[in-house]
Amino acid sequence: MARHGYRPRKRWGQHFLISQRVVDAIVGRLEGMAGVLEVGPGPGVLTRPISQAGIDVLAVEIDPVALSALAESAPRAKVISGDALEIDLSSLLEQMPNPRAVVSNIPYNITGPLLTAFAACRGKYERAALMMQREVGTRLVAKVGNSDFGSLSVFIQSQFRIVKVVDVPPSAFLPPPKVSSVVLELTPLPDQPSEDFFKLIRAGFTQPRKTLANNFLAIGLERPRVARLLADLGHPPTIRPHQVGLDDWRRMSEYLETDERG
Repeated sequence: MARHGYRPRKRWGQHFLISQRVVDAIVGRLEGMAGVLEVGPGPGVLTRPISQAGIDVLAVEIDPVALSALAESAPRAKVISGDALEIDLSSLLEQMPNPRAVVSNIPYNITGPLLTAFAACRGKYERAALMMQREVGTRLVAKVGNSDFGSLSVFIQSQFRIVKVVDVPPSAFLPPPKVSSVVLELTPLPDQPSEDFFKLIRAGFTQPRKTLANNFLAIGLERPRVARLLADLGHPPTIRPHQVGLDDWRRMSEYLETDERG
């Protein structure tokens, strides 16, 4: 990094991984993969061992200063300079050999948008190894009834099987962040929820502390319809969004779609 005049920048929320233990844990999840799309490779701490394992790596890096460092650390990898939130990730994945994986040390300031982008192209890869702020990871794996179970939990759990790989302390990064992180493995599920399902989740969690009924009323659903929906699913009128399991979110979406068709 010193040779290339490369340093972490606050502008992009950069904290570079320096823990060999965590690197090994992530690379170990890529066994059997032929291609890897890496978002935010930085100086190539992950890029190098992945490419050395004989895997084709295509990396997307927003910081142009990183390119020369990557050319030295991971010369076998193909690197694209650009913003992953503005690039067609599906198109990039389609250029890579199967089976494919996605890897990213997700910058804290774009975690939600980047998770959404990875979900949008979930049919193009077999697994993802993603590092994120532990608080976000806790929400992703939260169980129904837990206060951490929210719209992001339902959104991701409806599309992926999630396994925790390793906890990551601040000391694993340069510079050390103020929060701990976690690496999760996400495996795409075969069924794709409808856009109406996602709209229902967003509506249901509009104000998580309120009852589900009140959130539905706030988006214009009629009170008798909401009461009938909850009663038919066996829920009390006082139930709150985090108390509704994934299967019942699916049932509510199907119920409302059927109800609209008459």
